[in-house]
Amino acid sequence: MDAFYASVEQLDNPELRGKPLAVGGNEVRGVVSAASYEARKFGVRSAMSGIIAARKCPQLIFVPPRFDRYKEISQQIRAVFYEFTDLVEPLSLDEAFLDVTENKYNHPSATLLAQEIRRRIKIATGLNASAGISINKFIAKVASDINKPNGQKTIPPEDVLAFLETLPIEKFFGVGKVTADRMNKHGIFNGADLKKQSLEYLSLYFGKSGKHYYDIVRGIQHSEVVPDRLRKSIAAERTFSSDLSSSYFMIEQLDKIADELEKRLVRNNVKGKTITVKLKFSDFTQQTRSKTLPLFVNRKVDFFPVVEELMEQESLKGAVRLLGISVTKLDSEEVTRSVSAQLKLDF
Repeated sequence: MDAFYASVEQLDNPELRGKPLAVGGNEVRGVVSAASYEARKFGVRSAMSGIIAARKCPQLIFVPPRFDRYKEISQQIRAVFYEFTDLVEPLSLDEAFLDVTENKYNHPSATLLAQEIRRRIKIATGLNASAGISINKFIAKVASDINKPNGQKTIPPEDVLAFLETLPIEKFFGVGKVTADRMNKHGIFNGADLKKQSLEYLSLYFGKSGKHYYDIVRGIQHSEVVPDRLRKSIAAERTFSSDLSSSYFMIEQLDKIADELEKRLVRNNVKGKTITVKLKFSDFTQQTRSKTLPLFVNRKVDFFPVVEELMEQESLKGAVRLLGISVTKLDSEEVTRSVSAQLKLDF
């Protein structure tokens, strides 16, 4: 989806249309969750601090996120996907991989199917979507960004290698700024440069990711579209309008966060064993503290004493701007592993 959160806000509030908009954060605190295309022209991006965003775009309008509304529209979008194929792998509320090799319309053209899916999404939600079409998930993901907003790009099999060779290295999905800078120091600026490097060279300097880079620049990726991806964690967190320096106030806020976390665990019908407390300090450094329990839990009465214990584990190094609690090692993972093990038995 194109600027999904911001587009939903502009859809629901006509007064925001055509204006630079940021979802989340504000000119004093917080982080931008999404920016409208009008705001992006000024350099405003998601994950940018609200202070910097306001500096880049003084007329920027900040609105609080409404995740229940985003989830509601996300369900409408996924309903459209399932009209075409059951092989849908959601990445987030606004993005998914679809395998349409075999589809419910028996249509031979993935390009025309993508056009129709985008048209149906527009009818169902009033929002624009973009698409990337190719032979595997990696190339489709890269292609999906080329003609945004409200466009699509097909990379057919015969064009894959040439496309990857001319692709700037920072455009490779999964190559962030830090990795791109490292590659630049090795003389790797595009796919052609990457392709010149041996597997041994890439493994030496980029570790386990070396094999991945070696394969993807050759159009090789064996990752299938996996529907109903297993959820591995449930979390809740909160960024504060002013830093917290008192441990008493932190526990008070964690108590409220724990209430929300319990609701999410119960709503998703899962329990977990590992409790993690996340702290982000005023200098934006981050720390986590974890403990694994002998039993699965999903009730605040069972996991909040652990949260308090983790907070007492060591003294805080400064004021805190964000607190969060997450639960991992979920029982849903345990069930899946158990079923897989049973299926492997030779009866």
